[in-house]
Amino acid sequence: MAPPTTPEPIRTPLGAPRDSQPVAKESSLTLERGLSLLQAVAESESEAPTISDLAATVGVSRAAVYRLLGPLQSRGLVRREGSKVRLGLGVLWLAGRVLPQLRVASLPALRALAERVGSTVHLTVADGSEAQAVAVVEPSWTSYHVSYRVGSRHPVHRGAAGRAVDLPPGGPRWIASSGDLQPGAFAVAAPVRGVPGLRASVGVVALQPLVPEEIGPLVLETAESVAEALR
Repeated sequence: MAPPTTPEPIRTPLGAPRDSQPVAKESSLTLERGLSLLQAVAESESEAPTISDLAATVGVSRAAVYRLLGPLQSRGLVRREGSKVRLGLGVLWLAGRVLPQLRVASLPALRALAERVGSTVHLTVADGSEAQAVAVVEPSWTSYHVSYRVGSRHPVHRGAAGRAVDLPPGGPRWIASSGDLQPGAFAVAAPVRGVPGLRASVGVVALQPLVPEEIGPLVLETAESVAEALR
């Protein structure tokens, strides 16, 4: 008589044992709580939150907060001062990697627009009350065009690029301006929408008047392409 065989474990269509699903779900929940904890620390603008504050905000026990803080502390994302928790310098390092990635992702769409309209095109990102040019592309075939420096800053409420970042949905789709930042310069800009946490716009700046009805749709299309590249 043949010895009994051990039945094979029942597997999911993807080939993973069924008992791995609770582990994956628990890992996902831990990650979600860790991110919620980091966000709660970041959103405290004045007084640093305490362990008890974070437990109430995230909806977990104090013991769970201590466990979640461990990996965040080891990576320098948070630091503890007694019972209080503040953001760590590791966040600055992460933030410093954002702009280069924005620049790389947006350049193809910006370059296509610059070559099409024969004017300088830029991606502008709002940082509080200031707007900063993080990517600039100049056309290759024109005799002259605006030279716009990456890193240039100006108040967010001035110029088409700054005002465009906060255009409300359902309002104007683009903004035109002339001479707001530089006498004799003309601009059209449209917001980059649909990227969480990002206030940005794509703009065209030229030394001759622009026709918003012609340039606006092209800028809007480019802004949508940039948003798609960043998602």
